Amino acid sequence: MISEFELLAEKVTRLSELAHALRSENARLRNEVTSVTTQNADLQHRMQQAHDRVSALLAQLPAEVLNDKEAA
Repeated sequence: MISEFELLAEKVTRLSELAHALRSENARLRNEVTSVTTQNADLQHRMQQAHDRVSALLAQLPAEVLNDKEAA
């Protein structure tokens, strides 16, 4: 009977340790997701800025230059 309680106590201890480890990993992953989401938004913003600059430069080119590039 005592060995059954000891076995149960060991299982409860392992379960508690596993739950703690999973909570820690979950918190770390949440932080990582937040970081990656922020980085993704920054990159999207930078890509939009680059797109806008390229579009503005293309709009400034004379029509002949654009036609020559499209024909090539």
